[in-house]
Formats: sequence, C-alpha cells, structure tokens
Amino acid sequence: MIETLNGLIETVNFNQSTSVKLYNNNEYEDYPAHWHAAIEIIMPTSNLYYLNCAGEDIVLREEDIIIICPGCIHSIKAPEIGKRIIFQPDTTELRFMHEIDGLINLMSPYTIVTPEEYPQIHDHAKSLLLEINEIYSKNDSFSEVDIFCKLLAFLSLIGKNYVDKRENSNFMEYQRGDEYFGKFLEICDYIQDHCSEDLSLDEIADKSGFSKFYFSRRFKQFTNVSFYKYVNQKRIAKAETFLTDPSNSVTDVALNCGFPSLSSFIRMFKIIKGCTPTEFRNMYWCAK
Repeated sequence: MIETLNGLIETVNFNQSTSVKLYNNNEYEDYPAHWHAAIEIIMPTSNLYYLNCAGEDIVLREEDIIIICPGCIHSIKAPEIGKRIIFQPDTTELRFMHEIDGLINLMSPYTIVTPEEYPQIHDHAKSLLLEINEIYSKNDSFSEVDIFCKLLAFLSLIGKNYVDKRENSNFMEYQRGDEYFGKFLEICDYIQDHCSEDLSLDEIADKSGFSKFYFSRRFKQFTNVSFYKYVNQKRIAKAETFLTDPSNSVTDVALNCGFPSLSSFIRMFKIIKGCTPTEFRNMYWCAK
C-alpha cells in the first residue's frame, strides 16, 4: 500500500489528476512507522486491524473508523485474513475553512469513531465512507467532486458532534459548548497566525477573557494538548514549509518560527516529527 517511503515520510501518490487515493486493502503486510501530509481514514470491513498511532497501540474492529491527522507518526500490522477501506484525501486546500482547520486540530493526532463512543453518528459516518468507496471504484465524471462533497459531510458530522462528546462530563459547560467552540476556534486561528511570535499563556488567556487556569483547562479539553505544546506544534508545521525551500538555513527557519535557539528548535522538531530538521529536509528532497 505504501508506494513511496523515504525514512518516516510517505508521499501519497494520489489517483491520476485527482487529490484522492483509496484502497480496498486485503494485504497481509505490515507498514513501518511513517507519516504523511494527507489525512487518512481507515475502516476495517472484515476482521481486525492493528495500529500504533503517536505511540499508542490501537485495535480496530470491523466498522470502527480511525481518522489519522496529518503529521501523526503511525505504523500498521495486518492480520493474515482481513479487508479494510483506506482513504487518503488531500485536505490541504480545505483548511482555508477555519472550521475544517479547527476540527483537524481537535482530532489530532487521531480520532476513533466507534458505535459505543459515537452512537448518534457512527452509522451515518460509516455510510458516507462506504459511499465514497463506491464513487471511487466507479470513477465516473465529477467523481472527485462527489467524493469531496461526501468528505465534507463526513467532517461536518464529526465536527457537529465533537463538542457534545468532549463536554458530556459537565452539564453547564455542555449547555454553553457552541459558544466556547467558536471562541476557541478564534484562539486557534490567532495562534496559527502569530505562532512565530513570543506567545505567552497569560497573553492568550487574557485575549480569551478567561482566567489563566480556566483557560488552560478548557484549551486542553478543546485541543487535547497543553497550550505550549499546541503552539510548538504550529511552529513546527510552519517550519516544515520553510524547510522545503533549500535557500532557508535551518538556523533562519528556527528564528523565523519563534524558537529562541537552534538547539531548542532541533529538540522540539525531533520530539514532534521523530527526525531532525536536516533529516526532514533530506527526506523531502529525496521524495521529490
């Protein structure tokens, strides 16, 4: 299934003249630790499927759905007999929509949709993925458009229910979930735009209108990571873009992305990406 792998980086070879790739995969083959820029949605249709995502072991049952976000290091182990849908759409161009970008941040590094955890939407999500599979296999005119329409419906379904799932432990916060969802999307957008600056928890908490301690707790609920880890993730994502241009030195990239020193940049890059900035650059150009 992995056609182009250099080090940890998989280059997704999308179907000709499209931005989508889908496999009805029944291979008894393990895939080593890797990551890619495309989102990946997997649903076993026969037997189990075994993954390790961001260091956590996962067993997918039939019709469980996992959404692996861009940049998440994962490996896969297949049973001797089994089948699964593996869907890799390029969502880069969709992330101009703040809600899509915010949702991907919320789901990162991965989200699993099961009948137990998402009883209200699992069947609908499964149906949408099966419809995408059917459209892809027929390859009719405007099939890519139809696939992205279904994908947007899929992401909208997850997004509309995400706050409910995350807030069900506190009824009063649940009642105000929609208000907070919009507020924290705005905060995430602000961090995205200003991540190369010296952002402090006090400053962003004040901007949100919450106390520092309340903001810290709610921000982690919303993004699943701490404030400073989230900022560093955004800085590293920005650094990846700069590193693809060979005219930018690693030191310049570090300083332009908000890191106080080259050593702190290299250390954080390796923690998040599993390789050094130089290794990332070399793997990127080997894959070109």
